Amino acid sequence: MSPEALAFVVFTVGMLVLMGIGMNMGLALVLTGAGMAWALDFWDTQLLAQNLVAGVDSFPLLAVPFFILAGELMNAGGISRRIIDMAQAWVGHIRGGLGFVAIGAAVLMASMSGSALADTAALATILLPMMRLQGYPMNTSAGLIASGGIIAPIIPPSMPLIIYGVTTNTSISALFLAGIVPGLIMGLGLIVAWKLVLRRLDLPAGAALPLRERLRTTGRAFWALLMPVIIIGGMKTGVFTPTEAAVVAAFYALFVALVVHREMRLREIEGVLVRAAKTTAIVMFLCAGAQVASYMITLADLPGVLGNWLGPLVEQPRLLMLVMMLVLILIGTALDLTPTILILAPVMLPIAVKAGIDPVYFGLMFVLNGTIGLITPPVGTVLNVVAGVGRMSLVDVIRGVNPFLITYTLILFTFVLFPQLVIAPIAWFR
Repeated sequence: MSPEALAFVVFTVGMLVLMGIGMNMGLALVLTGAGMAWALDFWDTQLLAQNLVAGVDSFPLLAVPFFILAGELMNAGGISRRIIDMAQAWVGHIRGGLGFVAIGAAVLMASMSGSALADTAALATILLPMMRLQGYPMNTSAGLIASGGIIAPIIPPSMPLIIYGVTTNTSISALFLAGIVPGLIMGLGLIVAWKLVLRRLDLPAGAALPLRERLRTTGRAFWALLMPVIIIGGMKTGVFTPTEAAVVAAFYALFVALVVHREMRLREIEGVLVRAAKTTAIVMFLCAGAQVASYMITLADLPGVLGNWLGPLVEQPRLLMLVMMLVLILIGTALDLTPTILILAPVMLPIAVKAGIDPVYFGLMFVLNGTIGLITPPVGTVLNVVAGVGRMSLVDVIRGVNPFLITYTLILFTFVLFPQLVIAPIAWFR
């Protein structure tokens, strides 16, 4: 067996075994990268250390900890709750209204935090108890909330799009602009799916709030609604870069939490910083470990091998996209979004570009596919979050998410067949 073939076997088998025993993904990537170095007879501890550092030594990656901090401050400072209250004031009274509240709040919160886990946890914490009290089927409700939470990685500011942009040297601003329309389409798709689900549910309608009360609730959410305007508007006009936008978002959320809403005290900041630091450490260690594996993958010329396999499809871009999306769907059932981006994006993007596929379009589709994997069993990270918050079994949540998972899959392949749905809005926004 050639060293390259042995390296491929070491990487594939090593990742499957280490994931199977529940090892931390970042550590698994480091160990499989080290195993590939041994197989390639390229063992050098100094080189491994240099790649670990290189994986996180990136200015654009500074946006990640600040957006994570902004999300924590939003939840601690009452910003997320005000968004949900506003959505409930406008649509909570209609039949199945809490489902529409979840969708509307998910879209709005997605434009502020960029984290699927943070948004899902906030939505589940507030809405699941309310749904339980009003007789909503908990498995379907949990599935809807999980599906709404994964809109966050698509609508800017999106941490996965930042990581993809850094990993593949693609414009983060262009990726952000590309995510706006697909994210809104995901929200519309959930509305249609929820309406279809409602046909078999016997849920009562509530009393509508007076217009004055609705406007008052919307007014209380003013500072929350201003946040995405500042972030996206600032990047669109060139006032600040995506990395600087993350800093602005964090300080804005801190100001609103401490001065405007006054729902967070100075002594609580330490806890917020610790939670943000823990999440940041997990993400950054993933980036560091993936750089080790990625370097060895390149050294073993695995991108060239994959290119040879997919070479006959280069002349048919849509068929190539279809095949790559199917491959990513299968991978998404076992691998989380961030490691999928770090490992496979640098391998697949050159093939897509060779076929004439727009790199920004491919990046958005790549992240969208991996995002759907967050609610795809058996791993389904977001499903586990909802199950934990709602104190439900994972099997029940998986059963409830199926209608929305099908909806997202249909949207994904619609974008494959009609790429202009993604590409045209990019040109318009620019």
